[in-house]
Amino acid sequence: MIDWFAFVVVLVTALVGSIVVVVAYAFGIRLLTLSGRTPIVTPAEFTDAITVVTPAEIRQAEKRAAKAAKKSPLSERQKRAALIGARACFVLSAAAVIFGIYLIVGEHLLLLFS
Repeated sequence: MIDWFAFVVVLVTALVGSIVVVVAYAFGIRLLTLSGRTPIVTPAEFTDAITVVTPAEIRQAEKRAAKAAKKSPLSERQKRAALIGARACFVLSAAAVIFGIYLIVGEHLLLLFS
């Protein structure tokens, strides 16, 4: 017979865990942007693929990010606090992912290395 309560516990735990990871990462990105360090990701270049973003568009995005950083109403202390908060959010997100992997394969790794 299926233990439905255990199934619900696993479902709720998985949902809460995934929500924690996504919210922590998104909040980290938001705080990183507030600190004046807008993450600009240049596209990967593949020889057999179409490049969607041109170098001119990348330069424009970098200029907009620099202009937005100059217009920030935050003081340097607040920017530093936002950067520390962003890094803490990224660490929390990574720790949650690593803990989830440990929960899945932890016992097997302990048996393998002992």
